[in-house]
Amino acid sequence: MNRETRIKTIQEIINRDKPFGNQEIPWMGVLVSKNVYQIPLKTLIYNKYNGRILSRTKSLERQHYTIDVESEVGKKHIEKLLWDSNETRNKKTTKSIELYGQQKVGIITKDGIIIDGNRRAMLLNKTGKSDYFKTIVLDVTLDENPLEIEKLETLYQMGEDEKVGYNATEKYIKSKELYKKLTQQTYSSNPNKHTPNTKVVKDIANWMGQDDSEILKYLNTMEIMDEYLEFLEYDGIYTQLDKREDQFLNLTKWLKTFYGESSRKAFDGYTDGDVDELKSVAFDYIRAKYEGKEFRLLAEGLNSKHFFGDKLIWKSFYNYHIEKVTPINDSEERIDYNSTNLNKHLDDRDSKFLESTKIDGVTSFLEENIEIHQEKLGNRNAAEQPLKLVNEAFDKLNAIKIRHPSFAKVEVQNQVEEIGNKIFSMLQQNSTASVLSKIIKLLEDIDVDKLKDSETEEIKEKATIINKLSYQILKKL
Repeated sequence: MNRETRIKTIQEIINRDKPFGNQEIPWMGVLVSKNVYQIPLKTLIYNKYNGRILSRTKSLERQHYTIDVESEVGKKHIEKLLWDSNETRNKKTTKSIELYGQQKVGIITKDGIIIDGNRRAMLLNKTGKSDYFKTIVLDVTLDENPLEIEKLETLYQMGEDEKVGYNATEKYIKSKELYKKLTQQTYSSNPNKHTPNTKVVKDIANWMGQDDSEILKYLNTMEIMDEYLEFLEYDGIYTQLDKREDQFLNLTKWLKTFYGESSRKAFDGYTDGDVDELKSVAFDYIRAKYEGKEFRLLAEGLNSKHFFGDKLIWKSFYNYHIEKVTPINDSEERIDYNSTNLNKHLDDRDSKFLESTKIDGVTSFLEENIEIHQEKLGNRNAAEQPLKLVNEAFDKLNAIKIRHPSFAKVEVQNQVEEIGNKIFSMLQQNSTASVLSKIIKLLEDIDVDKLKDSETEEIKEKATIINKLSYQILKKL
C-alpha cells in the first residue's frame, strides 16, 4: 500500500467510524484532546528511526544499507530489530497482549507512520491477536512537521515507564541527534570549539523527562563514544557500543576531571598529553569489555586509589601496555565494510583482539598489567607499614624454587643480586653494625673446601679487597 492510498484509507476511517475514545496529548506546546480510532495494522508503517532501535538503523546506514519500510522485507527487518531490542520484555508483553489485547493507545501520522507504539504494533502483528491498532491520528505527515513529531515521540518513548525497554546506547544517540537538529551544530565539550546551547539542552531535558545536567552527561558521553568508534575506525557503527555504557560513563568523568592539568586526583605535574594516553589505554580496555573494579583502577577516585594518581606507577603501566599492544594493532586485519553482517564481523574482530592479548593463550596481558600495578599501588599505599611489606616479601622469596632450571638464568640471578643490594642498602641506613654482622655470617658460611678451582683466583682477589676495606674501617675508627 503506497503513501497516497494509506492517507486515503485512514481518512475514510476517520470520516466513517465512531471514535473508540479520546486522549490528551502534548502538541504544539499545549495539551489537546485527540480521538482514538481503530486503524488496520496493514495500513501502518514502522518508523525506522524509532528511538528504541536508533543505534541499529544508524549502524546499517553506515553500511550504506537502506531499509525500505514499505516493503515486506523492510517490515520484517524492523520487526526483528524491535524484538531483539529487549527480547525478555517483549516476551512478557506478548503474554499480556494474548490475554487482554492492546492496552495502551498508539500515535500515528495521517499517512500511517507509527510515532508511538512501534513495539506494540510489532507484537500485535506477531501474535495475530488483532488486525487493528488503537491509535490517535495526527493531522500531519512526518515530512510536514518533523521536529514537533520528534518532540512528541521523545516525550512518549523516553518517559519513565518506557526507559527500561531501551538499549542503553539509544538515549545517548537520541540526545546527540536532537541537539544537532535543534542547533544545526555538532555538540562539543571543548570550549574552544563550541559553547553549549543551554536553552536547547533544557528543551531536550524536558522532552526526555530528565534534568539538564543529565542531558549534558549524555552529550559528553556520546562525544567520547564517537571518539572511541573513530579510534577503532568503527565510525557510526553504534552496535559496537553495546554492554560498555558504565565504562564510558567512568571515562567521560575522568577526562572532564583531568583535562586542564589542574586536578589533584592525578599525579603531580601531569599534562593533557598524559590524559590523552589514559584515554587511548582506556579505549583498549573498553574494547576488551573490562569493567567494574578492574577498569576503575585506571583512574577512579582519589590519587591513592588508582594508577593515574602515581607518576611512576602510571608510566610503568602505560609503557608496558604500549609495548604489548602496538604489535597487535600493527598486525590486525583490515575492516571489511562490505560485510553482509558488519556487526558480527566487528564483534569477531574485537574477540580476536582480546584473544591476541593472551600470554600462552591463557591470561591476557591486559589483566596481568592490572594485577602487577595493583600490587604496586598497594605497596605504595602500605609504605608506612614496613612490617607488612617485609613479611610479604619474605613469603614470596620463600616460595622461590632455587633448584628450578629457570632460577639459574642470568636475568633471574641479576635480579636476585639487585634484591640483595637493596636489602643491604636498607639495613645500612639504620645500622652499619647489622650489615657487618650479616657479612660476617655470610663469610662464616663459605665452605672453602668446596670452592671450584676455576673460581680460586677470583675469590683470592675479592678476599683481598674485603681485607683491605676492613682495615680502612678499623683505621678510621
